[in-house]
Amino acid sequence: MFLGSCFAGNIGAKMTEYRFNVSVNPFGALYNPFSLAAGFRRLLEPTPFNAEDLLHHNGLYHSFMHHGDFSDVSEAGCVSKINESLSSAAKRLRNASYLVVTFGTSYVYCLKSSGQVVANCHKLPAAQFSHELLTVDMIVEEWSDLLKRIKRENPLLKVIFTVSPIRHWKDGAHFNQISKATLLLAEHALVEQNPDYISYFPAYELMLDELRDYRFYAEDMLHPSTVAVDYIWERFYNTYMNAETKKILNEVGIINKALNHRPLNPSVDTYKVFLMQTLLKIQSLQSKCPYICLSIEEDKLKSKLRNI
Repeated sequence: MFLGSCFAGNIGAKMTEYRFNVSVNPFGALYNPFSLAAGFRRLLEPTPFNAEDLLHHNGLYHSFMHHGDFSDVSEAGCVSKINESLSSAAKRLRNASYLVVTFGTSYVYCLKSSGQVVANCHKLPAAQFSHELLTVDMIVEEWSDLLKRIKRENPLLKVIFTVSPIRHWKDGAHFNQISKATLLLAEHALVEQNPDYISYFPAYELMLDELRDYRFYAEDMLHPSTVAVDYIWERFYNTYMNAETKKILNEVGIINKALNHRPLNPSVDTYKVFLMQTLLKIQSLQSKCPYICLSIEEDKLKSKLRNI
């Protein structure tokens, strides 16, 4: 399970691409440690959301606990999407082998009317929120008991903390560094408290130290480029995957490349042979590794072969 900033989404997407059984950001991208903690508590006690948990703004229904990906023009549609994701993720958390948590910023927006730390302001007027910086002690206190609760629910769970390499430039260069330093110190303290099941992966350091050239950034000069994401994924892959897993992922990669192939002339015999070879590779892999699901891709290939 991957939760946190859009960087968690990037690495989670890579895991999905290679057919790992993963859940990625069931609340959408969340950036600050308090909103992530609130999400985890809801997963541990998955009380369904209802209409009273929503707000209506600019023609859409939103949740202060969720990213805008869950917003909807319909109240019922918004609640349905939220609860479907909540139910699925709550079950997955209790059976997950690894939990990867990515903090993005130490800054939080608090709703003045209630004091609630919101995951997303949903473009409401800035005057409705206060802007505050969390301290290291606040983050550690918030997460220490929560991690113990998660561990009780799933004793075999391993936790990997990361800090997002994506810079939050709205607060300025200096305060972005203050924010990231706070997250680094908090995560270091949490790892030291529970080194037997919590570890740290240096995504932030890889981006700033090994990929410090601006050619590794996207056009906004804040987000990692595709090349940078691939590089950090490779380091993640080499850190956590054993030799047998790497061998299987190499086979999955070959199949993915074949599935993404677009022929110049799909009616020629060589393309039919190519499809048959790809189908055999899928069937062989699924026979060796029945936990890898490629049934949809298998059905599509069979359909193409019938229609040639």
